[in-house]
Amino acid sequence: MTLYAFLFYIVAGITVASTAMAITRRNLVHAVIYLIFSYFGTAVLFYLFGAPLLAAFEVIIYAGAIMVLFLFIVMMIRIESYGELMFPPGQWLPAAVFGLVYLVVGILMISATPGTEIPLQTVLATPREFARYVFQNHWLSVEIVSLLLLVALVGALHLGRHKGRNEVEEVE
Repeated sequence: MTLYAFLFYIVAGITVASTAMAITRRNLVHAVIYLIFSYFGTAVLFYLFGAPLLAAFEVIIYAGAIMVLFLFIVMMIRIESYGELMFPPGQWLPAAVFGLVYLVVGILMISATPGTEIPLQTVLATPREFARYVFQNHWLSVEIVSLLLLVALVGALHLGRHKGRNEVEEVE
């Protein structure tokens, strides 16, 4: 087993575990933190597959901007089930373990010999070729994703509309 294969299995396991912990947490702040670990794991997987630009995008856009925005929204809406501000150490232990594992993986990736062969070869394609390939060969997947985004948008509008009505009724 090569170093890249070993790192892949470790990071993939941690990514799946942190995603599972993100969807099982009642406290939304904890869920956001575990989701950030999940995004960092996905970025490491992109890097291991030879796509450092996608890894950088994953960290900058998803783990950085979107999760910070989500965290601000969670803190601003003041949900009643938000929980205490003092976090017991038992709730931060898995996050600390995930962070330590990512630190070790990062050190191993940096210390790997530069001549080590990357498992997948990169292919250069223009945006037009990529779009043609995606929309000709995977058109159903694109349609399903667009339908899911539409349903999420309609659901968010529906929830926001009902939330606004309740607040107006309570004020009057």
